Amino acid sequence: MASQAPVSYVSPRARFGLIIPATNTVVEAEFNWMTVPGVSWHSGRIEIANPNLNDDDTMVAFLESLRGTIGAAVERVCSCLPTYMVMGMSAETFWGGQEGAKQFEQFMVEKAGGLKVTTGALAAKSALDVYGAKKIGIITPYQAVGDQQVVDFFTQMGYTVHMIHGLRCDTATSIAEVHPDTIKDAFRKVNASDVDALLQAGTNLPAARAAAEMEKELGKPVIAINTATLWHAYRTNGILDKVKGFGSLLEEH
Repeated sequence: MASQAPVSYVSPRARFGLIIPATNTVVEAEFNWMTVPGVSWHSGRIEIANPNLNDDDTMVAFLESLRGTIGAAVERVCSCLPTYMVMGMSAETFWGGQEGAKQFEQFMVEKAGGLKVTTGALAAKSALDVYGAKKIGIITPYQAVGDQQVVDFFTQMGYTVHMIHGLRCDTATSIAEVHPDTIKDAFRKVNASDVDALLQAGTNLPAARAAAEMEKELGKPVIAINTATLWHAYRTNGILDKVKGFGSLLEEH
């Protein structure tokens, strides 16, 4: 089990280990926007041999290769003695539905030497439950095989998925190039009058601000995965600061 890490002068409240793919350029930027005093983020980057995601098979191969290199990223970031671990990649956290998500969380805890961990799937469920949402619309940057894994997870967790819209990004890096207007249009496509909340998966999709703007337009919760992940990590660690500009989840809950 992990031993109690000493207090850091610059981040006495929490020192977060943040695990992201080497191809990701959005998580750190969005987390920096939402960082509160007394915490710090320390990235461990997962080696990515092939960033292509242009069809179902290459996406599956991408995630399979990730499993083989994630341990090294966790080991490196643990050198700074983080107090908590955060998974800054969401696709893998949904894979295999409810049971797969649970197994991945356990896998991360073991790799981190017993540190507790926030995953995208766990954070998304917790955020939806805050609002009592049951029927949801989802957007992703994924291929069809990735979308199905997300649908399977939420269906098995008891939600009704009204619609999912995958943007079918060709590479892991091109996800970050999607314009906010495209993200907003995707949210509109999966909305309906009887949908309780909208959710975005895919941590390299720059959706934190776009989701907050859509929440005002649509008058219902619109949750970006990075916002939900950061919120869950904060609240789990007793950090109750309200952060404005990124939607009601961080402002009110």
